[in-house]
Amino acid sequence: MKINETTAYLESSASRAFMEKLYGADKAAENITRYQELVKGFERTFGQQDILLFSSPGRTEISGNHTDHNHGKVLAGSINLDCVGVAAKNDSRKVRIVSETYGQDFTIDLDDLAPGPKMAGTIDLTKGLLKGFLEAGCQIGGFNAYITSNVISAAGVSSSASYEMLLCAMLNTFFNEGKMDTVAYAHVGKYAENKYWNKASGLLDQMACAVGGLITIDFKNPAEPAVEKIDFDFASAGHSLIIVQTGKGHADLSADYSSVPQEMKAVAACFGKEVLADVAEEDVIREISAVREKAGDRSVLRALHFFEENKRVEAMVAALKENRFDEFLAGITASGNSSWKWLQNCFTNAACQEQGITVALALTELFLAEKKAGACRVHGGGFAGVIMAMLPNEMVDEYIAYIEKAMGEGSAYRMSIRPYGAVCCNELIDALA
Repeated sequence: MKINETTAYLESSASRAFMEKLYGADKAAENITRYQELVKGFERTFGQQDILLFSSPGRTEISGNHTDHNHGKVLAGSINLDCVGVAAKNDSRKVRIVSETYGQDFTIDLDDLAPGPKMAGTIDLTKGLLKGFLEAGCQIGGFNAYITSNVISAAGVSSSASYEMLLCAMLNTFFNEGKMDTVAYAHVGKYAENKYWNKASGLLDQMACAVGGLITIDFKNPAEPAVEKIDFDFASAGHSLIIVQTGKGHADLSADYSSVPQEMKAVAACFGKEVLADVAEEDVIREISAVREKAGDRSVLRALHFFEENKRVEAMVAALKENRFDEFLAGITASGNSSWKWLQNCFTNAACQEQGITVALALTELFLAEKKAGACRVHGGGFAGVIMAMLPNEMVDEYIAYIEKAMGEGSAYRMSIRPYGAVCCNELIDALA
């Protein structure tokens, strides 16, 4: 698509319908303007080129906290905050990316994809994605991209996975004829984080961002996770999903995150297995003394969280399918309590006086107890970042005013689940035309 064609294209009825699906009817117009401004930024930077538009959402994790890396089960959804990019092939061996949001402008030589000595930052992550495509037997090539994101950074809604899946969509569209599926995207993102960031992440974040919608995933076979879309709209139940940023981000807490899968796997190793999905909970309980001695008490607690959280995901999915919304809310509360007490990922022991998540949860629990409604839990990786609250619509404004007094103005975000994951927008807009 020529740049001079984009204004009319983005203002078409098909584009507006697409934007309403992604962002809601009340946000469609401002996002059309957002895309138009992004195109202008691309043109200022790269000049006239044939461009395509891309979008990749952040994600919300509803249940299944820290289960994916041990091949467990999750309930998650893509959200209406996203990473958006304008991109074009440049017929070179260079990839240049400009991030408007983070003030970054870097170029990667496709013939030099070795990670840097620090193995951190966007450049290394991007190199890891490109290398991951090659490792998967896929093609890469040179392209230019101009990107913006409103996914909250370092806060548990997967700003990094959103970026990863955006680039996967670009590489798949430009160089692989759209043949890669979303599971392949997720594995490329995991490869990049594992090998180029030294972060022992699983597949949850990438899968939720890539697939889109409200989904449940069983990672028992991680090479081919079982993904099921759940046809449920929280708005139909009169509830809204609220994400609250509690202060400090979690970008420097990799050791805390890595300890969770490592300790769970230490328990699995007591039974000659690599991951907890291959171990029975009753066996751990029967051998609890020996496991405590060998793996440690926190490892045992985290393993018990894994087993019970898997059961919770199944129960919550069934509750949504059968429209038992009160039971679903009870599952959110139980998941949050387990994460706080058993998984122990609400603050880092390295800075025990920094407990933004636990303060936000305590205040929210007081609010919910008074109202006798709703549910809350730590959201995402934990240790710092955000919490999630599920509230009746009529309480949302009051809650946001209440929690922002403690956490700061603009710290609460009303979310919606969007139906699309990482996509080339042009393909979906054209389909609606």
